Amino acid sequence: MEVSKSQQQILHILKTRGPQTVKVLAKQLDMTTMGIRQHLADLYSSEYIEQTEQERQTRGRPVHLWKLTKQGHQHFPDTHSQVTVELIASVRETFGEQGLVQLIANRASHTRATYDKEIERVGGELQQRLQTLSQLRSEEGYMAELRMLPNGEWLLVENHCPICAAAQSCQQFCSSELEMFQELFSDYASIHRVDHLLAGARRCAYKITPHSQTST
Repeated sequence: MEVSKSQQQILHILKTRGPQTVKVLAKQLDMTTMGIRQHLADLYSSEYIEQTEQERQTRGRPVHLWKLTKQGHQHFPDTHSQVTVELIASVRETFGEQGLVQLIANRASHTRATYDKEIERVGGELQQRLQTLSQLRSEEGYMAELRMLPNGEWLLVENHCPICAAAQSCQQFCSSELEMFQELFSDYASIHRVDHLLAGARRCAYKITPHSQTST
């Protein structure tokens, strides 16, 4: 199926914001609910989206939410997934698990050096540094965004994983990623993963707590 611009926008909203109602989608895209329903019908027939179970509100009628299917998530590319998985299997067979772990550690080290250079170039306070990291991750396909929480903490959200197949094949990718973030901001904040795609969440998310909060 060829996805239109409006349908692509719908998929992007469902990817980055999770399940949505027809009315919310219509408001976000400045379209009529009838127009949204037609696009949803096309996406549903192509198995890109599906409805969740009815969720009852405290008052009124049940509300229906639309969300991405597995095929819908696959609409967003996993970079060279099959080749990557085959390479991981070959490295594991040739050099063993420890060799694979070392290879991923080397990759993380190079990535961290790149991030560190860009973050230091921008400088500034924690917020500016986190915004730089978010931009770097988005440029790599993670659809990242930075949100400030009401309590003064930050949430780095990665709505997509362009190496998901590789991470499923070897979760060392995920642990090295978390360690890299923690090392990059060790002087500024503590970082914990609070949502994990491979654990069943629709995204990965990291909560960043400034040291000024942890010390009070």
